Amino acid sequence: MERIEHHVCFGGSQEVWRHHSAVTGTPMTFSVFLPPQAKTEKCPVLYWLSGLTCNEQNFITKAGAQRYAAEHGLVIVAPDTSPRGSQVADDKEYDLGQGAGFYVNATQEPWKAHYQMYDYILNELHTLVSGHFGTSEKRAVRISSRGSDQNG
Repeated sequence: MERIEHHVCFGGSQEVWRHHSAVTGTPMTFSVFLPPQAKTEKCPVLYWLSGLTCNEQNFITKAGAQRYAAEHGLVIVAPDTSPRGSQVADDKEYDLGQGAGFYVNATQEPWKAHYQMYDYILNELHTLVSGHFGTSEKRAVRISSRGSDQNG
């Protein structure tokens, strides 16, 4: 895993990370806000799932949630909305293909090779975040997901 951004923010840190995903078969990027409490304790995690045409940057630059998260000891993870790259299927329409933000596992060609976002978010990213950042692993109590589009 490679950290590609790091900014001090409300006593914690706002970071962007890239890693190779075994699930999507592509490099994937996500942002994570680590509150000051994360230095000494396991904090709960909120996964923010952005919508159409977004990426891991939209929520962290527009929402202003870091102050609240720092006050309440909440880790916020905002993954990119889809796999990306020249080998990944795309479409000329904005609402299909790279950046479209459907968090499902595709079952049809040409999408199924890389668009396995349900498994990526629920399994791979959760395991990566809890292992690398030492967050709470209790899924039922300590994890929540939200989004601005798609009835989050």
